[in-house]
Amino acid sequence: MTDPQQTTALSGLRILDLSRILAGPTATQLLADLGAEVIKIEKPVSGDDTRGWGPPFLRDVEGRETRESAYYLSSNRGKHSVAIDISSPQGQSVIRRMAETADVLVENFKLGDLDRYGLGFADLSKRNPRLIYCSISGFGRTGPNKHRAGYDFLIQGEGGLMSLTGEEQPIKAGVGVADVVCGLYATIGILAAVEARHKTGRGQFIDLALMDAQVALLVNQGVAYLTNGEVPPRRGNDHPTIVPYGVFPASDGDFILAVGNDQQFQKFAALAHAPELAMNPDFAKNADRVRNRLALIPIIRQLTIKQSMAEWISALEAEGVPAGPINSLDRVFESEHVAARQMRIRLPHLSAAAGYVELIGNPLKLSDTPVQYVKPPPHLGEDTDHVMKTIFGYSDEEIQSLRTQGILGRYK
Repeated sequence: MTDPQQTTALSGLRILDLSRILAGPTATQLLADLGAEVIKIEKPVSGDDTRGWGPPFLRDVEGRETRESAYYLSSNRGKHSVAIDISSPQGQSVIRRMAETADVLVENFKLGDLDRYGLGFADLSKRNPRLIYCSISGFGRTGPNKHRAGYDFLIQGEGGLMSLTGEEQPIKAGVGVADVVCGLYATIGILAAVEARHKTGRGQFIDLALMDAQVALLVNQGVAYLTNGEVPPRRGNDHPTIVPYGVFPASDGDFILAVGNDQQFQKFAALAHAPELAMNPDFAKNADRVRNRLALIPIIRQLTIKQSMAEWISALEAEGVPAGPINSLDRVFESEHVAARQMRIRLPHLSAAAGYVELIGNPLKLSDTPVQYVKPPPHLGEDTDHVMKTIFGYSDEEIQSLRTQGILGRYK
């Protein structure tokens, strides 16, 4: 853990987090790392859906599974968990009171749900004109698909990513990239709205869709289609416009060769004892290599298999030609470089057998206002009383009354 007294980029910013699963929690965890106060609102008893998305679950000192799933732990550090039944009028009243002093509200409910509760932007902005309201949904607030639910797998398919990924069969990415990219866009949008509020004094509504984020993720492949009208094929590990750029066999396994320009290709050809390749007019320029990839790739594969992975990677790196291994996660997290970059972190956790949880660090390295890891992913409702009393001014009697009515969850 880092020093909680150190200056943070977003200290003083209060986030009311009504989101769950991955896109919204990714955004709010990032904001928490940067120093924002994030209050996570969860359903009593069940909490965020991902608490049950396991195994694996964190295990206690006796080896028993706890309620803390690895999925939930991945995107909820730095937050205060408050368990409130917002389906009830009393719970909705509590959220309205919280929103009066919040800077940002993040939610990913189905279209119209929070509006029916009186918790939509139109209602809450009347109480707090400075409120920035970020609504994350599958397909956005407009368009013919606005009522449809959005799930990462479906969005990867419908948004075109799976048409580019895989070889014979379309394949989704191994992690929820549509959700994560949407969460990153949410963070950018929220920070842009905070900056705009410095100028206008007003909050605003952010309409963010997983589908839109996925379409934006098509980048060069999407613009290539818009440029020539040709639907790109799946190329597996190969690059659509750079050759050679893919996975190649060594004598003891596969490695990545990513030749980015003609000079690098000349260096590769020399290391492969085949300098004539770089002088061949069919292969000398990248555009020619792309056009003639079907002839070139088998030749390169015959050359790379003559040496080991370590030999190739060492020789290519020495010449400035990008190359590297294909690591499994054990190798990733045992890497000295990953450790040096603080991408594997530990936070104390009462439920964990070791007394701590291991998490993935934040990639942002800010010189003056570094990210802070001041709180592990919370247990369900563990901060309810503290937040209600010290932040929003509820009395012990009010809290007890709400708990007796089943509006507030009880931390166990």
